[in-house]
Amino acid sequence: MSKGRVAVVTGANKGIGLEIARQLAREGVRVYLGARDEARGREAAEKLRGEGLDARPLRLDVTDDASVAAAAAFVDEDAGRLDILVNNAGIAIDDGPPSRVSMDALRCTYETNVFGLVRVTQALLPLLRRSDAGRIVNLSSGLGSLALNSDPSWPFASVKFLAYNSSKSAVNAITVQLAWELRETKLKVNAADPGYVATDMNRHQGERSVEQGAATPVRLALLPADGPTGGYFNDEGPLPW
Repeated sequence: MSKGRVAVVTGANKGIGLEIARQLAREGVRVYLGARDEARGREAAEKLRGEGLDARPLRLDVTDDASVAAAAAFVDEDAGRLDILVNNAGIAIDDGPPSRVSMDALRCTYETNVFGLVRVTQALLPLLRRSDAGRIVNLSSGLGSLALNSDPSWPFASVKFLAYNSSKSAVNAITVQLAWELRETKLKVNAADPGYVATDMNRHQGERSVEQGAATPVRLALLPADGPTGGYFNDEGPLPW
């Protein structure tokens, strides 16, 4: 299915995003590495090209309307369509417990994790509609699950970052609604929980590697025609909302 396909991965210059781009490219996908910092994006793309992969830098700041519009126009001109969108870009900057998290942290988190995801998806959806089998994968987190967060026996039950957790709950809600809107098309929209991955976001304290964290997003990006849509998954299968 992946041969000749075209993908955009946001936040792809490092961490899980870079590994998702690498694994997709290994499947024969042409991958545009979205990065806010143009130099870092070029460096990441060059690294993958050094591995013999079709990786191309894409200047893309998910919080900026003009940047997103320019990125969409570039992919349109360069590829003419889009088959896979992986909304990976995200931040975690909570500066206190829920009762004291600052409005600045809350707004900034939502601007990237929620509004940025919607902004990019809306801009690239016309290109995805040209695909024979478009796939949208939204990077979520187990911390976005209301069911898991309300279960005191869950191993991460004590991790209550209001801005980050609720932004990922919003990502899950967006996934469900967009999948419903597109239910009569060939596009599939799913949310992926990569697990607690060691990245810059958590000062590399995660218990999983980026290779492990990328596995579920890549699987959802390459779903066959009979694959699910409107779901929320980790490596073990569906997660409770």
